[in-house]
Amino acid sequence: MNMSDLNTTLNRLYDTAVPDRNDIVSLLSISDADELKQLFTFADHVRKQHVGDGVLLRGIVEFSNFCGNNCAYCGLKKDNTTINRYRLSVDEILQSIGQIYSSSIRTVVLQSGEEHSIDAEWMAKLLKKIKSRFDIAVTLSVGERSYEDYELWRKAGADRYLLKIETTDKQLYNSLHPDMSFEKRIDCLRTIKQLGYQSGTGCIVGLKGQTIETLANDIMFFAAEQFDMLGIGPFIPHQDTPLKDDDPGELDMILKTLAVTRIVTKDTHMPATTAIGSLNSGDERLKALQCGANVMMPNYTPQPYKKDYEIYPGKRCIDEPSGACANCMEQMAQSIGRYIDYSRGDSLKTSSATTIQ
Repeated sequence: MNMSDLNTTLNRLYDTAVPDRNDIVSLLSISDADELKQLFTFADHVRKQHVGDGVLLRGIVEFSNFCGNNCAYCGLKKDNTTINRYRLSVDEILQSIGQIYSSSIRTVVLQSGEEHSIDAEWMAKLLKKIKSRFDIAVTLSVGERSYEDYELWRKAGADRYLLKIETTDKQLYNSLHPDMSFEKRIDCLRTIKQLGYQSGTGCIVGLKGQTIETLANDIMFFAAEQFDMLGIGPFIPHQDTPLKDDDPGELDMILKTLAVTRIVTKDTHMPATTAIGSLNSGDERLKALQCGANVMMPNYTPQPYKKDYEIYPGKRCIDEPSGACANCMEQMAQSIGRYIDYSRGDSLKTSSATTIQ
């Protein structure tokens, strides 16, 4: 399309409450360098208008790499016997959060594999200890649980919950997630929202069998639900999974998906993910920050565990000391005229989202 038509499409997509799927497909199909620049610049303006120039930091602690699932793309899959499994103690978790808090970061993300055997009461007691010691927002990312567990953790102090859908294509989802259920994933997202968590989800870009239309449907889903947080990252093949020979996601498509999602969701918090930074030899997170992202996630998982949380190979910053990358992120933000925002960075959504169907 010519530049005038592209500008019309961008403004129509931004101004319309319910985006036109054809407009999304059209934007995701762009390949011309000048058109890509216009798309990314527009998305960056939307980011600036709705979430400002601050880059929020979320300190992540990957407290366990045990997993009960066999997702076809993930190195933590249950049947992968080549990795060293670990689980941090309560004291190790609290020490890591202490480092995060001392770094002036006011959000911790507690992430693990979908370890079905995690005791709900153990997690509730941990949350209460965290909240009694630190004035910090807690995001949990531990997978599918029962309504009762989600409710218990919410009452114990969990503020946010991240549960990535990965793809809204039911057939593709089921093919990648043996012994899992697309409907259950949706039910869990519904429960999280119902219980008042600030909710997050997201998708993987570059999965074999995924199309532009598939990604457009993902973005339509994000637009309809208006999640508080959205994580969009690349598929990176892992040598110990069935998808080891598949091609990785393409950077331009990842950035296009991020940019279009920013335009339609406006004030959602969206990270420049570590996976984007690990995709190529250079750190591509800077590009993500320039086409819609407003969050970065320094890793506070203690050594020597970092290298064993290998969802994908080649993960950036696994040899550095815990939290060392926070300083690099400040320099990265400053290099593009942005700054680090050390606030909690709570949801900017002002109205409840529609019910997931």
